[in-house]
Amino acid sequence: MTESQEPLRAAVVGLGWMGANHARVYAETPGVRLVAVADINFDLAERTGQRYGARAYRNHMDVMGDSSIDLVSIAVPTALHFKVATDALRARKHVLVEKPIASTVDEALALIRTARSSGVVFGVGHVERFNPVISATKSALDAGAIGRPLQIIIRRIGPRPARPKDVGVFLDLATHDIDIIRYLTSEDISGMSAESLKLSPDGVEDAAVGLMKLASGTVCTIIENWISPTKIRDVTIVGETGMLVADTLTQDLYQYDNDYASTDWLAIQNLRGMTDGRMVRHRLPKGEPLRIELEHFVRSISSGDPFPVTGEEGLRALEISIRLRSLADDTSRHTPSNTI
Repeated sequence: MTESQEPLRAAVVGLGWMGANHARVYAETPGVRLVAVADINFDLAERTGQRYGARAYRNHMDVMGDSSIDLVSIAVPTALHFKVATDALRARKHVLVEKPIASTVDEALALIRTARSSGVVFGVGHVERFNPVISATKSALDAGAIGRPLQIIIRRIGPRPARPKDVGVFLDLATHDIDIIRYLTSEDISGMSAESLKLSPDGVEDAAVGLMKLASGTVCTIIENWISPTKIRDVTIVGETGMLVADTLTQDLYQYDNDYASTDWLAIQNLRGMTDGRMVRHRLPKGEPLRIELEHFVRSISSGDPFPVTGEEGLRALEISIRLRSLADDTSRHTPSNTI
């Protein structure tokens, strides 16, 4: 965006925890101005609008009918993604829809087709893609820091969120980690299996484990739950010559290199392992992933460059998440109750 260009005018539909943060970031970001917010809780919409000097709406169609609005962030419950995003795309608004892209593969495909016919920027909010530590991990892998990846383990666990849930951990959490794996390795997933636990009365899975294999042979495990008392978000990648460990909450990246122990002291060899070598903490700039994501979105609209997480990328993460959920359901149905 040049100095002579007017700021893009943004709206946010859905003002729960994530939508409220979209509104905050737009209000603070150069090159864009938050002009409207919408939520079925009109009191919430009015309070948010007053805070940022934006118009408040109850119905999302009022946003779509406002010709002054250039772009829309959609942060409504997953079941409403298709309806609200379709209306926005048909109104020729640039759209960033929170992940997962939609509830079903058919809905996601329809959104991609509508975006193409409307000629607008359409992105999916896989915010971890914009986390500086994930970017740094990608750079380290591409530079051969640990050789070929052999195993990837991702944990995304913590207490159950206070916000209502219309989907379980496969669509709400695992979509993040599937996208991370595909981004870090530039590979697709060729085989998979899964298990899950359904503990709450809403019938969605509260804990799950997915096991996946890439075409290169890399084995990937994702661990997701809403039942842990402590929030943990980490990515561990074991390679031919070492290991990378990324904490996506603190944005710290550690590299552990293989090396053979040179001591004759057998006890310390047994404790440390025969290949315990140098450990390095990578230096990297830190920043709010959502801010970086929305800056990319605004820049894509202004420049015409593609948004990094396209509808097709969101579709693939959704497809794999749904497949994992189905495999876990099948396993649950066919496992005898007396199995030890």
